Amino acid sequence: MPQYLIERNIPGAGKLTASELQGISQKSCGVLNAMGPQIQWVHSYVTADQIHCVYRAPNEEMVREHARRGGFPADRVSEILTIIDPTTAE
Repeated sequence: MPQYLIERNIPGAGKLTASELQGISQKSCGVLNAMGPQIQWVHSYVTADQIHCVYRAPNEEMVREHARRGGFPADRVSEILTIIDPTTAE
C-alpha cells in the first residue's frame, strides 16, 4: 500500500504538552477507526512548528479526508516513493 508524508504546519507544535499530544492522537485514531482499515497512521515527528506524519493509504485523497474529518492541517501531502537508510550504502 502506498505511504504518504504529511506536513502539518502547527505553530508551537514543539511546545505541545504530553496531554495535548495525547488528545490529538486520540482524535486522529478515532477518525481512522471510523474510516476503516484502509488508512493507517505509522508514526509522526514533532518539530518546533510542524508535525510530519507517515500514513499508509490507497490514495492521497483518503489522507486528505482524514485531515478534514479530524480538523488537522495537511499543508503538503507527498507519496513516499522509496525509503533509504544507512544500509542502502552496503
